Amino acid sequence: MTLSYVVSGFAVGLLVGLTGVGGGSLMTPLLTLLFGIHPSVAVGTDLAFASATKVAGTVAHRVSGTVRWNIVRLLCIGALPAAIITALGLKHFGAVDAGVGQFIRYSIATSVFLTVIALLFKGKLLRWLNAHPEKQLSGAKLTAATILSGVVLGALVTISSIGAGAVGATLLVMLYPRLTPAEVAGTDIAYAVPLTAIAALGHWWLGSIDWNLLAALLLGSVPGITLGSLAARAVPEKFLRGLLAITLSTVAVKLIY
Repeated sequence: MTLSYVVSGFAVGLLVGLTGVGGGSLMTPLLTLLFGIHPSVAVGTDLAFASATKVAGTVAHRVSGTVRWNIVRLLCIGALPAAIITALGLKHFGAVDAGVGQFIRYSIATSVFLTVIALLFKGKLLRWLNAHPEKQLSGAKLTAATILSGVVLGALVTISSIGAGAVGATLLVMLYPRLTPAEVAGTDIAYAVPLTAIAALGHWWLGSIDWNLLAALLLGSVPGITLGSLAARAVPEKFLRGLLAITLSTVAVKLIY
């Protein structure tokens, strides 16, 4: 079984390296559907997995100067308290309770669908915003919208472990269409580090992290991400994103039915 986890980590890491998204969106449903792991344990383990892997990405983006720390701060103002409150809610209702497990399962499916929408329409949304600058928020409204986005992402990520990647990046594009793609990626990864870390600590407190599983996933994902990143330029991005969208849609349907 450990070898299966390592192979799964490698496969997900490869896809993340190729497309830049899909880590939580694939890993959590994979653990739930393929290996029959309780949704709460799958979420907790994936959050610990994400917090470990995103640290390296943040360091790289910081060196490159592609993190907008003012935006990271606003997102964290909303996301971190939301993650703590959500973890307390899971503790109150029982994270490993059958009913809560079903709720988490549906939350994962919803988050996966949101990721698919983000993958398919982010480019069109950016073009529309650039063509209609009068629709873009600014000042206090932009600040409030950024904090509110953090609240939504904080709750979503803590419940399902999904949303910090493609969904978070799409919200950044909507709110800050003038950011370069590198700045969107860097800022999205940077705010996700404390968010996934706090959410993972919450699940550790709940007892819903499988540390042996986490080690096996990390063992496979590191070479997978490296290989995928090196091969990314050789594979058409449009094809990869379409394939990822189809895969995620299938996963979400399976989670519901």
